[in-house]
Amino acid sequence: MAGQKRTDIPDETLAGQFDEMKKRHPDAILLFRTGDTYMTYRQDADKASSVLGIELRERPLPDNTTIRTAGFPYHALDTYLPRLVRAGLRVAICEPLEDPKRKKKEADGLDTSGPIKEPIKKENDMPRKKKEKAPQEEPGKTAGVPADGENPKEKKSESTSHSAGQGDAATERKPREPQMVTVNGDKVTHGHAYRSNVNPEDWYFTARINGQQLKPQKMEPADVAAYDKKEIGVPELMQRYYPTKLMPRVPEEAFKYPNGLAGPSGPLTVDKFNVYKETDETRADYGRYKFYAQVGDKKMSAPASRDDLNAYFDRVATPGQLVERNFGERLHLPSHYAQFRLPDGIDPKGVRVAKDRSDGKWKVSADLGEGLGRTSKQEISFDDGYSLFKAKSATREQIAAKYLGGEIAAMMAAPLSVEKSASMKM
Repeated sequence: MAGQKRTDIPDETLAGQFDEMKKRHPDAILLFRTGDTYMTYRQDADKASSVLGIELRERPLPDNTTIRTAGFPYHALDTYLPRLVRAGLRVAICEPLEDPKRKKKEADGLDTSGPIKEPIKKENDMPRKKKEKAPQEEPGKTAGVPADGENPKEKKSESTSHSAGQGDAATERKPREPQMVTVNGDKVTHGHAYRSNVNPEDWYFTARINGQQLKPQKMEPADVAAYDKKEIGVPELMQRYYPTKLMPRVPEEAFKYPNGLAGPSGPLTVDKFNVYKETDETRADYGRYKFYAQVGDKKMSAPASRDDLNAYFDRVATPGQLVERNFGERLHLPSHYAQFRLPDGIDPKGVRVAKDRSDGKWKVSADLGEGLGRTSKQEISFDDGYSLFKAKSATREQIAAKYLGGEIAAMMAAPLSVEKSASMKM
């Protein structure tokens, strides 16, 4: 129909365009607008179906083959786009690009049937849908021609034409000044907080580093209030929600294997270290990201914390350091136990590690002395027992601090609270 934009692009056409665009943007999920629907194809359809829980379909093509597709209504973009972004995926929205010749034909009332040009990628990374704003007229005013008789549109056109003739320097846009520069020289821009469209009670902070959009992080209510009052700014929020982005990066040579470690009886080497996602549905940590390490003849895996994952991918911690943090107990490393210390004033002689006669398990307890009493008995792991008795990489005091640190601190604070309360009553 004349004057109407064509959006019913056949699947085989979009499939070819998808393949072409995917070569240029292999790391992005491509959303193609066709009519009232956003469609994804092939491997992108698999990911979208899994993350969004939408139906995955097999559609026939003219060459007797099929193609996997998944789609959702265009008006649901504000709901589904944040889910894709929170899943750590980059998203590119592709819209049909109108042919200028067709646009002229539409204005002339001519037939506009014909092939649609290649979709265009609206944004480079983590795009956002912009709301269209209708032109508004000031109250009490009507459009008209000024007293001098000149049409304002003509004046604007002349001004624009004159500026363009002065050279590229006049139209060159100045780059945005960074809100902060990290110790690595990375430039932080576009740092801001925004309210969630899905849950208005939630606020998120995000920014860009060297033009790369960061995954939004949910803010604590106290930070939202402080940011609103301008008590904290982008540097403080970056430190809180993207700390590893601000840490100095370690040399790339540190990621070459093997990595050295100080073992209980000599040097150890990390021969392999990587990250993977647990796919065994029978495991309690199914779906979580985990570290895998091979140290000598030992092969180990453990769930990775968000901080350690960021430290690895941002290259601010070496594989050796991450092995120490996550597998230090299994490897009986002295550095693992060095972090545990008893509070000042506790006599190490009061620490006891012994087998409990009631159940035959090895447990640790501590006598804190007169006025404080004895702690409970806590079972220790096999690796900690091995480190204490066999490898000699841990002391009784370190084992007590590891298992009883919180209880001891509470017991030491309790008499102070009673004494303070009694003095107030007197």
